[in-house]
Amino acid sequence: MDDGRRSEEEGEAWRRWSVLVATVWVQALTGTNFDFSAYSSALKSSLGISQEALNYLATASDLGKAFGWSSGLALLHMPLHGVLLVSAAMGFAAYALQYCCLAFLNTTSAGAPMAIPYPLVFLVCLIAGCSICWFNTVCFVLCIRSFSTSNRPLALSLSISFNGLSAAFYTLFANALSPLSPSIYLLLNAILPLAVSILALPVILLCHTNDSHLHSVPNHDRRVFLGLYILAFITGIYLVAFGSFTTTSSTAWVILTGAMVLLALPLIIPACSHGPDPAQPLSHDDPHKPLLVSNNDQTESDAMMEKAMEHQLQGSCCGTILDKGRLVVLGEEHSAKKLIGCVDFWLYYTAYFCGATVGLVYSNNLGQIAQSLHQQSRLTMLLAVYSSFSFFGRLLSALPEFLHRKVSLARTGWLAAALLPMPMAFFLMWKQQDGSTLVVGTALVGLSSGFIFAAAVSVTSELFGPNSIGVNHNILITNIPLGSFLYGQIAALVYDANGQRMTVVDNRTGITDTTIMCMGVKCYSTTFFVWGCITLLGLASSIVLFIRTKQAYASTASRSSRKHLHQVYS
Repeated sequence: MDDGRRSEEEGEAWRRWSVLVATVWVQALTGTNFDFSAYSSALKSSLGISQEALNYLATASDLGKAFGWSSGLALLHMPLHGVLLVSAAMGFAAYALQYCCLAFLNTTSAGAPMAIPYPLVFLVCLIAGCSICWFNTVCFVLCIRSFSTSNRPLALSLSISFNGLSAAFYTLFANALSPLSPSIYLLLNAILPLAVSILALPVILLCHTNDSHLHSVPNHDRRVFLGLYILAFITGIYLVAFGSFTTTSSTAWVILTGAMVLLALPLIIPACSHGPDPAQPLSHDDPHKPLLVSNNDQTESDAMMEKAMEHQLQGSCCGTILDKGRLVVLGEEHSAKKLIGCVDFWLYYTAYFCGATVGLVYSNNLGQIAQSLHQQSRLTMLLAVYSSFSFFGRLLSALPEFLHRKVSLARTGWLAAALLPMPMAFFLMWKQQDGSTLVVGTALVGLSSGFIFAAAVSVTSELFGPNSIGVNHNILITNIPLGSFLYGQIAALVYDANGQRMTVVDNRTGITDTTIMCMGVKCYSTTFFVWGCITLLGLASSIVLFIRTKQAYASTASRSSRKHLHQVYS
């Protein structure tokens, strides 16, 4: 290979990894919906609303995801960096208005309460949620454009993982700046996404419109990814160990500085990965390259496999249910119309709706849950626990990529395994509600939901086609606002039914507000039981989905193995 060719490939490698690090930064500081519980009680008191009305505001934030398709539409008419800046502008405007509502606009110059239109607050929450979806779309597209098919799941998983750490990072910033002011979270939600977008902009401008032609070196790339995942794991451990400390201002600044250094460390990896391993031949990710056997032979082999399975299941009622309309191969493109008529999609939708979405609603209610159990002083720690374990769950979603040679389990099987801790956590908290149980339950819910959040993009791509993911994944996540409303409504009704009107005095302003407050295990006991039953339904759906799709995964793995052998011996 001549020096010019090698220099060009080194430049491509540097750009690819630098873009990934930029998406990590953007994701780490744009998961602003995860710190809602840090200021929800203060917002509720400031607006003088019930728990049910507060739930509508949380739903409004999640409802922004129902407009996720707008980001895909924007990409048709705007460059990627333009969509990023519009996302930052929307988030800045929405959270700045909420900050003003909580910090300044709750009183007039005379000191009397001033009514803030509730529909206005609802609208800005919706815009804030939509901005998060736009940020996510930008990061997904950057990973898809910058990495080949074989490495794309690892890039997506790593990027999405850091989104789960947002609440932990924001907690560190809040502890350093103003630990006693809930409104600081809204100010940070407005400023930090804008700042990181501007910081990442020069790197994102380097991303080509279509970098899928880039040469990849599987062994070299896997080593780089392993290094990035190790750094990510160390970051998560650091936040678990230090993120929940209640410390002095100077110590809080030291901890925050350490976290920012860890966030910047991944830059070392692309700086050290200037080119391919000379001993490793280049691998071209060419989907049209012939397999070891002819396509006709492979088709006949697949057909024989399908017939054999159909014969085994024939005449069985269970077999009819598990086999009817199931996917035969992975990666087949599904239009929106075909997707809606697909049984496997609705099983997948139910697993997500009755799994990860419940975990998201739990995090939105964490402020009131801690308050009802007299654990308000530990709320910062609980937020850090949920955020950190959600991050670990997202990191674990990359296990199928690293263990695919040792563990032949379909990705839908991993999805079912990830859902198992969720009902366990809710039934545990239903039976016993105390400080330690709350910490364990929060960790399990964060771990489970985090895995599903990160794995969902790859699962959607594999089951229903990579080219249709922009539309199909946005159809999938319509379950989030629906679940946010339904599950939040259950929690709010139980909370308000067991609560009583109390007068709360704001120590800063001296204003008295009347609000419904519930104290004791009765506030969420029924809710935990109902959420546990719902997540059991999600677990059952994921198991059925796994049984229905494992043959398609096995068939695809067989094809990949044949292709690999052909590349080795050709």
